[in-house]
Amino acid sequence: MKIRILTISCLFAAFFCVAQEFEAEVTINAEQTGQANLQVFKTLENAIEEFVNSNKWTTVEYLPQERISCSFYINLTSFSGNNFTGSLQVQASRPVFNSGYTTTVANFNDKNVTFEYLEFQPLVYNENADSGSLVNLVAYYLYTILGIDGDTFANLGGTTYYEQAKQIVNVAQTSGGPGWNAISGTQSRFKWNDDILSGIFTDYRELLYNYHIKGLDVMEKNQKDGKKAIIEALEGFKNLNRKRPNSYVMRTFFDAKAIEISRLLSGGPKMNIASTVEMLQNIAPSYKQDWETITF
Repeated sequence: MKIRILTISCLFAAFFCVAQEFEAEVTINAEQTGQANLQVFKTLENAIEEFVNSNKWTTVEYLPQERISCSFYINLTSFSGNNFTGSLQVQASRPVFNSGYTTTVANFNDKNVTFEYLEFQPLVYNENADSGSLVNLVAYYLYTILGIDGDTFANLGGTTYYEQAKQIVNVAQTSGGPGWNAISGTQSRFKWNDDILSGIFTDYRELLYNYHIKGLDVMEKNQKDGKKAIIEALEGFKNLNRKRPNSYVMRTFFDAKAIEISRLLSGGPKMNIASTVEMLQNIAPSYKQDWETITF
């Protein structure tokens, strides 16, 4: 009987692992509040982590090795009662085909975060209703990550998830919190989502696909073809920058990819990359230190 119970338990555990999309790590830094040792911060950290990792976010079945690795780093600057203020850095990565390498696909630094949280309250996401400021914030970034991840595996493959994030934006606007509406500035959740779903950024999303599927995922088999495809994908930023110079979408791409790009262009087969490096220096000067490390 014990063996059978163990077997059933193992099967249940295996099914549970298959079902989930994310393998998330959550960190709460409350040093700036002056009360970093309060238990509520650890409770909040555990609650968000369980919320992300235990829920089913799509209809797709993920194998354990396919789960998306991501991190949420919340730097709290103040809190009063159930109200928290600070910033949020979100990163996500995906594996590269036939290699032990993982590539960063998302790196957001949201500097305008406010939410409400009552210790031990359950975090529940309802796509048809306002789920509260904290759940809205986390769910928005989860669906944005799913969208980016989808775009790296299939041409325009993330549309459904970006639209889900759009629905969260629309619902969250009713709360009046920062980052959710058109007047929140050029680096807001509203702005990024609005841009990525606009026709102007279709080329960018195709660039994501080409960079990963035709570039990174090919390099283990053929470094020359992979590097060539990456260079061709990067060249697409010329037209994108002409249409939307210094866009928030483009900046988040280079936040995630600048170090990787400098290494990829420097390594592997020798190619004529002078014009590509010059283009990167012109359209993304904030990453000058990374471009200066490129050797050719």
